[in-house]
Amino acid sequence: MADSGENGARSSHLDEPGGQASPPLVLVHGLLDSPLVFNGLKRCLANRRQPLLLPDLPLRLGLTPVREAAELLGSHIEAAFGREQPLDLLGFSIGGVIARTWVQLLGGHRRTRRLTSVGSPQQGTLTAHPWPARLLTGIADLRYGSQLLEQLNGNLSNLAGIECCSFYSAIDLAVLPGWRAVLPVGRRQMLPVWAHPQLLRSPRALEPLTEELLRP
Repeated sequence: MADSGENGARSSHLDEPGGQASPPLVLVHGLLDSPLVFNGLKRCLANRRQPLLLPDLPLRLGLTPVREAAELLGSHIEAAFGREQPLDLLGFSIGGVIARTWVQLLGGHRRTRRLTSVGSPQQGTLTAHPWPARLLTGIADLRYGSQLLEQLNGNLSNLAGIECCSFYSAIDLAVLPGWRAVLPVGRRQMLPVWAHPQLLRSPRALEPLTEELLRP
């Protein structure tokens, strides 16, 4: 199934279920990625999490503000699953902040069971600071103390009741320092990899991620 959101979002990839034991799973890609970044994780899941939605969000190298991307994410979710179907989300890199923004600020908390963050600068990153904020608004949203992160971290009530889990690398050249790539609530697990892309490529990362996503 493919869909095209009214806000101009590119098509999503939706794998249909053969049988459904868990809620739908939505995977949100990072800044320089596409849904293809999750191919390794999909192979590990081996169709054991269905349906699976992989929206293709036009992040435009950081030009798209995070909240706008979260609105586009919401349009994909609504097109695929309606307005009430409970679901789980996993976001990689900026995708984790986009997913969290949808949950906390755009009503997603009312239908989210689990939120998993993978290498996402939930507490900001030094790598976002050198770039011009007026042009690359999406990247500027990831700066320490940005208006968006202050809003997200200032009121955590919409994360109450949601199972949150953060996976991160201690040495992550995309999120500096790596330990800031965690949600302010929930479980945290450091993955034994040394580069940002390896968070979705290395078997040492894919194994615990798969185990988390397959929990009942």
